Amino acid sequence: MGIVRVSPELHLIFDPIGGTISEEREDVIQYTLDPVISKLQDLDKVANDLMGSLAPDTQLMTSYAGREKTSYIAGIYTNIWYGFIIGLVVAFLALLGMGGV
Repeated sequence: MGIVRVSPELHLIFDPIGGTISEEREDVIQYTLDPVISKLQDLDKVANDLMGSLAPDTQLMTSYAGREKTSYIAGIYTNIWYGFIIGLVVAFLALLGMGGV
């Protein structure tokens, strides 16, 4: 938040954060941190989204609505597929071990 010029003729300024009225001087430089604060808030949203991406049932910032459990369901289908393939390999090796092939 910036400063408010109370009286430009008397060079008085008001700082709304501190609630003080002071004299504007040439040797004091004051920077506004509003752009930095907005960027930090954006980074905070991205960091929260990154932490939320570790849970399979949360919705990501850039995903479409209704896709909360997509990672969870994809993990289930992937594990079913890998289990099927590993089961076929074990069954084939068991068949080879019995001498049936």
